[in-house]
Amino acid sequence: MGVKDFAPSWFASVMGTGALALVSKAYSSRLSALNGFAEFLVYLNTLLFFVLLVPWTLRWVKYREEVMKDLYHPVLGNFYGTIGVASLVLSADWLFIFGNERLAWTFWLFGVPFVLLFAFLIPYIVFTGEGIDTKNITPAWFIPPVGLIVIPISGAKLMALSSGTVKELMAFINYFAWGAGFFLYLALFAIVLYRFIKHEPMPCGIAPSIWINLGPIGAGTSTLYALMKASDFLKVKEPFLAFGLIFWGFGVWWFVMAVILTLHYIRKLNLPYSLAWWAFIFPFGAYVSATFKVGTTFGINAITDFGFALYWLLLAMWLVTGALTLKNFVFRSPARRGAS
Repeated sequence: MGVKDFAPSWFASVMGTGALALVSKAYSSRLSALNGFAEFLVYLNTLLFFVLLVPWTLRWVKYREEVMKDLYHPVLGNFYGTIGVASLVLSADWLFIFGNERLAWTFWLFGVPFVLLFAFLIPYIVFTGEGIDTKNITPAWFIPPVGLIVIPISGAKLMALSSGTVKELMAFINYFAWGAGFFLYLALFAIVLYRFIKHEPMPCGIAPSIWINLGPIGAGTSTLYALMKASDFLKVKEPFLAFGLIFWGFGVWWFVMAVILTLHYIRKLNLPYSLAWWAFIFPFGAYVSATFKVGTTFGINAITDFGFALYWLLLAMWLVTGALTLKNFVFRSPARRGAS
């Protein structure tokens, strides 16, 4: 696949790998070998990010017409937000796995402008366009605006490490991002659910996007807890922590539903491999991370155990998706690429 056809959704692979790294670090408290695995994933993910950044940038320079065509597409345009979210996830990787504040700040400062840009640009394109058939709406719509909710994933800790005006500015950005991301998720969730009810199942090629529903729930819960931990100016935190527990509980329903719908595609429709398979990984990884945080925050071992079981499913899904990505895009012969 050349620069001209480079899909903006490639950065979902960085998001997914980064989420797996964070969850591996969390559960290394149960299995020490996962700590080394988490560190390996961070190095791999950082390399992957910069490798993907080259064709992403070149496409904007050399093939602006194709870029704009994708940007205005009702589904593909939403994936432009993945570059910013991927950078934010890398920020969290370096901060929580290696304790490297400098790299955490670097990736955070790189990612936030992209998240903000597409959080406003994509809705603007939709609001000022000719209208979109609800049939074309997918959970991928969550990515640009709800990407805001990922900003505090490392931003909360960086806020706590700051002081003075910088700390106040970080508080402004983090709480604006979480609040906007959460309420936009509620609005978009209603629209996406309406699409699921009104129309036939989504095309098989984008079926994995069903799992994106877990992303805002998982990331929203994790970042809410991170903000509570970092906000010394808040005196009453228990209600917010309790809300996180309830929000996480909603995700249990979505997880089961995502599994059921995925099995429906496998058994009765089709689930061909595509880059959309990376939609399995980050949202699920975010939810597994939230499960760990909820369980440890309240000392509920049943929840923590549930998260550890989900971790192995997440790892298996990452391995399968990664292997198929290598098979189809890296080790595939030029002749076969051209024939597809």
